[in-house]
Order: sequence, then C-alpha cells, then structure tokens
Amino acid sequence: MKFEPHCAACPRLAAFLSQVRADNPGYHAAPVAPFGAPDPRLLIVGLAPGMHGANRTGRPFTGDHAGILLYQTLFDFGFASGPESVARDDGLRLIDCRITNAVKCLPPQNKPNGDEIRCCNGFLAAEIKALPPDALILALGAIAHNAVLRAMGEPASRYPFGHANEHSVAGKLLLDSYHCSRYNTQTRRLTPEMFRAVFARARSIIGS
Repeated sequence: MKFEPHCAACPRLAAFLSQVRADNPGYHAAPVAPFGAPDPRLLIVGLAPGMHGANRTGRPFTGDHAGILLYQTLFDFGFASGPESVARDDGLRLIDCRITNAVKCLPPQNKPNGDEIRCCNGFLAAEIKALPPDALILALGAIAHNAVLRAMGEPASRYPFGHANEHSVAGKLLLDSYHCSRYNTQTRRLTPEMFRAVFARARSIIGS
C-alpha cells in the first residue's frame, strides 16, 4: 500500500480531521507522510501525529514537545542535518533515517483504536517491506512495537515490548524505546540519557 495523502478509510478519524481543519484552517490536518531518506538504514516508528505537532506541520514529530528530544538526539548521532525541526520546509534532512507512524492520521485524545491501527497497518507493512535488507527498526512505544510486528506478520506475544529490548524478527532487528512524549519525559520514565543510550545502540548496529 502506497501512502495515500487523502485517505479517509477510518470514519472516526476522517470526521475528526474534518472538524480540526474547520477549527484550525492553517493546519495540515490530513494524513501525515513518512519523512526522511528513501532507503534508510534506520526506520523510526511512532504512534500517530500530535494535534499541534505533525498534524499542524505535516511532518512527523515536528513542532511539538516529543520532537524536541527526538530531533536533537538524531542530530547528535548523525541521523539529522540539524538539531530541531520546526516546519516541513525548514530545510532539515534526515541521513540514513526515516520517520513514520503506526497511524498516519491524528486520533482524538491521541488514542487510535484497534480498528484504526489495523486499517493503517498496510502502509507500515509496505514501508517495512521496502527497507534495505540490513535496516534496523526502532519502535517508540508499545503500540508502535505491536504495529511493526503485525506489519511483519508476527505475533506480539513472542516479542515483548520493553525499553531497550532487541528482537530479531523475520530477518530484521527491532529495537524498542519508550515514546519520547511530554508525559514520559516529564515524569522521567524516559530520560535523555536513556533515549541516547538507545540511539547509541542503533548507531553501533548500523555503523558510521
């Protein structure tokens, strides 16, 4: 399944985005395309666009709190041309890296339901299938982790999510991290040091 910028397959999400567009005329308020290198050695999978982040800008993790830590860390480990992403046209480039989401549309309360995750999974499956043979997948959070496994036709019960867990799945390496959300970073469930350690591991696997 190729990314569909006008997808309206999920009735609840389509209706919600319609209302968001009416309330915020300047927002992207549509499915958010993956961003980054076309043949990445690192694929980062998040949950879904944030209301005032990717849903506003049209680029994953851009313009909201979660992106602050992510893009700084990507830059620190050589995966981004700059330390911050503020707009879709800001000139930032990802290097050997691509960012996508398990669900491409903004869900109410940032919580997609099971049907929506399953409906969008074909897009993620196509992205994973197109990866280079030695690519590494980094899942941010349990929902992204489970979506990756579904996209690869593997049962979640065989590969438990946990921060810094590593799994060999259908010939690919899957690395887990807690999501870099405002809640996780403010409660210190995820510290910058913990996040950096995951990316240090990713860099060591991929190489320079």
